[in-house]
Amino acid sequence: MQSILQEYIDTLKGKRVAVIGIGISNTPLIERLLQGGVRVLACDKRERSSFNGLIEDLERRGLEVCLGPDYLDHLDGADVIFRTPGLRPDVPQIAQAVSRGARLTSEMETFLELCPCQVIAVTGSDGKTTTTTIIAGLLKAEGYRTFVGGNIGHPLLCEVDEIRPDDYVVLELSSFQLLTMRQSPSVAVVTNVAPNHLDVHKDMEEYVSAKRNIFLNQDDRDKVVLNADNEITARFAEQARGKVTLFSRKKYLERGVCVKDGMVLNHSRPVMAVSDIRIPGVHNLENYMAAIGAVDGLVSDETIREFARTFQGVEHRIELVRELDGVRWYNDSIASSPSRTIAGLRCFAQKVILIAGGYDKHIPYDVLGPEITAHVKDLILIGATSDKIQAAVTAAPDYGPGSPEIYRCSNLREAVLQAREIARPGDVVILSPASASFDQFKNFEERGNAFKQYVMELQP
Repeated sequence: MQSILQEYIDTLKGKRVAVIGIGISNTPLIERLLQGGVRVLACDKRERSSFNGLIEDLERRGLEVCLGPDYLDHLDGADVIFRTPGLRPDVPQIAQAVSRGARLTSEMETFLELCPCQVIAVTGSDGKTTTTTIIAGLLKAEGYRTFVGGNIGHPLLCEVDEIRPDDYVVLELSSFQLLTMRQSPSVAVVTNVAPNHLDVHKDMEEYVSAKRNIFLNQDDRDKVVLNADNEITARFAEQARGKVTLFSRKKYLERGVCVKDGMVLNHSRPVMAVSDIRIPGVHNLENYMAAIGAVDGLVSDETIREFARTFQGVEHRIELVRELDGVRWYNDSIASSPSRTIAGLRCFAQKVILIAGGYDKHIPYDVLGPEITAHVKDLILIGATSDKIQAAVTAAPDYGPGSPEIYRCSNLREAVLQAREIARPGDVVILSPASASFDQFKNFEERGNAFKQYVMELQP
């Protein structure tokens, strides 16, 4: 049987292919292209010393490289350009190359073009990873052979030949990946949309438009699952070309997924009790409702119930790190936006000690202020967004001096030590930054792991 990927690589022979970003998703692609005899230029803004010998190894196999600040200045003559998700497609060097005839794509876009089975893809401002994990877990529990990729798992393009037509692929897709997407999955899920990543997107309109791309190229055989409680995603239903499934935590839906009398209903049929869901928080209830809409007709209600009773959640999402001297420490490093932090704060019946702040994505923090005054007893701020978060809190109607008490720290380790000093038995300390990690860490996982390390180093 002819390799799907090799057939695609054969179309690139004789062409010059530029791959921007020598990272987790693109390195396997670069290696496979070189193996297939394709002329490859790899571009990355990092210097050679950052790659620990990888560049030299790839150069011995025929790779051309352009590294450092001018890494995009040698795209002349490129026939195909693979874009790294975090790079805007309209930067001048790429725009000029495209105007000269280069085809712009990405590892994920190419995978969707070649994938032989049904794809379920999830996007949203919050809840993407948990919802993706739940959907994949439900499919696996039902007995389907399932592949997971996108922002979660690992790159799938180089594994496309292993995927059979009766398998399922579940993807988490970011707005950056969706910005230039020209193909939509069989089942698209949008958990919610709120201001996010406005440091990269031109404005909120572009961000919303990118999210919309997940379903715009569907046809009437496909399905989109939308949050009816979110103003933006509810409007998406009017633009959908496939079948629409709505989910709502706040209102009854006869032909959608909703909650009534403590039960999760799917098309008016009881699926499970809300109390069956082991992971806390109303946002996780919404994640389950989105997942139920996505796997409707594929996974039995019994499988859904059993999975919900045992699934303990995803690392870095309200993850209990330890209990020390009567104080519970939680890692919610995934919370890189105000809406995600708000969801985390609402999980607890008591006021908490919150560690927040980080890289500034140029999003508003006004909505966070009243939530902090309502749910936080002590606020410890770090990072570039400290001033914005403090301003939102002090401007909140219910704020009063000392309610919450506000502390400023220079880094995460110092913040953990400050929390240790002020915490008393029965308290909850949670890292839920409402900000990206890039000021001090590579990503939210590295930030969460650092937090867990600092907490575990605390002595009784």
